[in-house]
Amino acid sequence: MISKQTIDKIFSTIRVEEIIGEYVQLKRAGSNFKGLSPFHDEKTPSFVVSPSKQIWKDFSSGKGGTAISFLMEIENFTYPEALRHAAKKYGIEVEEDKREYTEEEKQQQTDKELLYKIHEVANDFFQNQLFETDEGKAIGYSYFKERELRDEIIKKFQLGYSPEQKNAFTEFALDKGYSKEILEKSGLSIFPENSPNGIDRFRERVIFPIHSFSGRVLGFGARILRNNVKTAKYLNSPETEIYHKSNVLYGLNQGKQAISRNNLCLLVEGYMDVIALHQAGIENVVSSSGTALTVEQIKLIKRLTENVTILFDGDAAGIKASFRSIDMLLSEAMNIRILLFPDGDDPDSFSRKHPQEFVEDFIKNEAKDFIDFKAEILLKEAGDDPIKKAESIRDIVKSVAFVQNALKQEVYLKEVSTKFGLSEQSLFNELNVQKQIKSQQVSPQQRQETQAQPKLEKVTEPFISVNPLLVLEEKLVELMLKYGDRILDRKDEDENAYQITVIEEIITHLEEDSCEIQSPLNQKIIEEIKQGIAKNELRAGNFFMTLMDENISGKIADALVEPYETSNWEKHQIFFSKEEEVVPKIVQDVIFRHKREYIMKIIGEMKTELSETENNEETYKKIINLNQLRKELDEKLFRIL
Repeated sequence: MISKQTIDKIFSTIRVEEIIGEYVQLKRAGSNFKGLSPFHDEKTPSFVVSPSKQIWKDFSSGKGGTAISFLMEIENFTYPEALRHAAKKYGIEVEEDKREYTEEEKQQQTDKELLYKIHEVANDFFQNQLFETDEGKAIGYSYFKERELRDEIIKKFQLGYSPEQKNAFTEFALDKGYSKEILEKSGLSIFPENSPNGIDRFRERVIFPIHSFSGRVLGFGARILRNNVKTAKYLNSPETEIYHKSNVLYGLNQGKQAISRNNLCLLVEGYMDVIALHQAGIENVVSSSGTALTVEQIKLIKRLTENVTILFDGDAAGIKASFRSIDMLLSEAMNIRILLFPDGDDPDSFSRKHPQEFVEDFIKNEAKDFIDFKAEILLKEAGDDPIKKAESIRDIVKSVAFVQNALKQEVYLKEVSTKFGLSEQSLFNELNVQKQIKSQQVSPQQRQETQAQPKLEKVTEPFISVNPLLVLEEKLVELMLKYGDRILDRKDEDENAYQITVIEEIITHLEEDSCEIQSPLNQKIIEEIKQGIAKNELRAGNFFMTLMDENISGKIADALVEPYETSNWEKHQIFFSKEEEVVPKIVQDVIFRHKREYIMKIIGEMKTELSETENNEETYKKIINLNQLRKELDEKLFRIL
């Protein structure tokens, strides 16, 4: 377990805007930062990061909390894993708690955690084989040197080698105490049915580790070096609990800061393309690793930038496949340019032939927008055939139909109109046709589901009941979290002045009326606050930041982060009070309202009891007294006309 002192140091050192900034493109919005939610599809940013409060809130999904809770949410880290990741980023030494672990704590290591661990072990093993063994140096290291890779680049991407011995890693892992089951689940080892021994999946190949956004090894790509073997040139890890190839981009961990800094992502096809461009000094690059581009991968890029340049080597099959990628990128509101390298070149070979500045200028100057790119490819095929030429133009308009923004659509159609000498009206007509076709394109399963549903269905309007007592209880907890240590000037019944904190006043109210707490989460927070009072501590928002509870972290974010910031109305001579300026009045007002609603709840319960039993004179008297108290509160709340 990580010591309390280390946890406190981590929380006092880390910056929420820096950690989240690696995953989300943030823009300054007043005193906060805003960006698109990484957890929910949205076009208008509703993800807010508060540097002053060191918390975040995603108003589209309802999630929120600290930098640590963000890492837990986006990376599926456990609490200790998130702390260790943050500590590593900020160079904080992690001190372990010296106490003995309980059996329950020992058993908390899940299969998922073991999968991450076995991939770390394998990654170290493959790197060690590359640099420290004769076979690795002679075969794997020599191959990378033939590809002109420098040692620092080999180490940056943690490249490795799996030896010819068919069970080298499997035996190594079993000796380390890892089970056959976890080796099978990881895909690193294969255990044939009729064989008692396992074999290595990646034997006799150079290894390319595939990292998560944060840098954890999720799986591997492996390239065979011998040409006389009838097997796939590249072999990837199978899908596992931690590795889903459609959700991963090769090189994103190494290139994310450069992508954000340049506000541009270069998209290439292979591992070596990414590595070679990094060696050339161009780091804002990722690869879909030989798989067709997916929506999930596009969303990963979109966290950092909306600008993508696709780099192709001119292969005919690859160019045609790029058309689908173009439409997908457009449908996700990305800005696209496409670059074809000269015949015989790909990003790897081109970057090795030329200096960095030349490569950067070539990409910048030679990349075309998708209209010019498709026009060049399709019209070259069409030649002088008018029917094929019309189909080519229709194909271009079809891509424009994927553009989400109406203004951009109009600009693109004007460009097509100018380029081909066609009227804008005819292009707009074709655009509308393509939109209709797109809206009617449904899968057989969707069509079957639609046909199975009744054509007319009367839906009863839902009736949503709001518990006013819970609403006011939420506000009381919010006030304690936001302003708990604020000192209030009060007077007792004899007009004697005294001082009390917001926490103490609200807790006194809840205890003297023996209020039943409506929400279990509020009960948990209130109990923590009471324990603090018993120890002469005022536990407000900052205290709860370090608790290992995602629900409480979300509650803190709800309380402390506002979705909007007010403009500076004072410059227009318009003045109004901010919440923090009228805290004493708000606290008193909410306490009175909560007390009143609690009285109404008790009266309602008593009336129900009266209707179910014989007349009870004592109960009537209690109801009368409670109603009198309610009227007094109404007067204080100015509810009496």
